[in-house]
Amino acid sequence: MLDDMATELDTGKDDELSDALFQDVEVTTDRAEGRHRQITAKIQIPYPVEQVWQILTDYEHLADFIPNLAKSQRIEHPQGGIRLEQIGSQSFLKLKFCARVVLDMVERFPTNIDFQMVEGDFKEFLGTWQLQPQTIGGQPGTDLRYVVQILPPRTMPVGLIERKLSHNLAVNLTAIRQRAEELFG
Repeated sequence: MLDDMATELDTGKDDELSDALFQDVEVTTDRAEGRHRQITAKIQIPYPVEQVWQILTDYEHLADFIPNLAKSQRIEHPQGGIRLEQIGSQSFLKLKFCARVVLDMVERFPTNIDFQMVEGDFKEFLGTWQLQPQTIGGQPGTDLRYVVQILPPRTMPVGLIERKLSHNLAVNLTAIRQRAEELFG
């Protein structure tokens, strides 16, 4: 599907969040064997785990506030679990490239949401959302961590994918924190 990727002019949707807003996001990349990468992003959100969980599991509305997610919808799962189709968009040189994944989700309330690609544009795409209760400013808060392991196809330059994903994860986690502020602030 990557060879047939939709390309359009960049709308600058992720520019809505300035660099200053996501300075609190910590992103690390581990290079595994060959082209495998593990990227971890974490942020503190000054709202309880239950409220952050509510945002993350509102799958049909994730694309409404996450700038790099063009589409997120639940689709039929053959075993009755949670299956999502998501289309992410990455901007590069004023062009937007779209990549599609179909993910099986496993919710382990209130600490983990695991996901694994069952179909899509990567050779491998799996990971987890981890939520840990944290006291922030004397109030209940959440240490939110997103860990993803990827193996892009050979047609995608791994260095570029690594850099774009790292940046976009910082933007996305900041958008989740902003969503919590809009809903619960």
